[in-house]
Amino acid sequence: MEEGPLSEYPVTLLILGLTTLLSISAFSNPKLFSDLLFEPFVIKARGQWYRFVTHAFIHANWPHLLVNMFVLYMFGRNVEPLLGYFAGGLSVLPFVTLYLGGVLFSTLPSYRRHVRDPNYRAVGASGAVSAVLFAQIVMVPYAPISFLFFPRPVPAWIFGLLYLVYSWYMDKRQEDNVAHDAHFFGAIFGVVFMVVLEPSLIRGLIAQLTNAF
Repeated sequence: MEEGPLSEYPVTLLILGLTTLLSISAFSNPKLFSDLLFEPFVIKARGQWYRFVTHAFIHANWPHLLVNMFVLYMFGRNVEPLLGYFAGGLSVLPFVTLYLGGVLFSTLPSYRRHVRDPNYRAVGASGAVSAVLFAQIVMVPYAPISFLFFPRPVPAWIFGLLYLVYSWYMDKRQEDNVAHDAHFFGAIFGVVFMVVLEPSLIRGLIAQLTNAF
């Protein structure tokens, strides 16, 4: 898809800028990092429910931040204006709902699994970014995506598949504070959100993927 003017995706840019600033600040401020991360045991014990959202605005390290913000930019700049079209009006509210809904929905399984584990912690916008990515896949599955690791553009649905494979691999390693499993549940939320918003999209997606094989 061709990139439109910056005014067509202001929320994407706002989230990208805020997340980058907070993440960089948290890299050198352990207290800020600790105060914002996702910690189910602490959420339950102290009633700090805000952590369901704030953890999405900090990241574990530079690679984690860059990957998530790259994917947010590549897909958010398309999804935000498209949501305005499908919602029949301004795109701000549906995009914010998609993004924050992805944050919240993707953390629920981890919360239930680790609410009694005082050692579990996670950070990152993985669930929200995955929701945005898969919202675009539902709308335009064959939109070409160009990125550093491939010399030629690939369809959005292939990029999405590779993204989930990477997430599955990193989740199995369990070597960082990144909520890699959130990608899967964020993807589910993104698909469900678009189907609720415009039910005909799922039929079009199934038809296109069926024809491809």
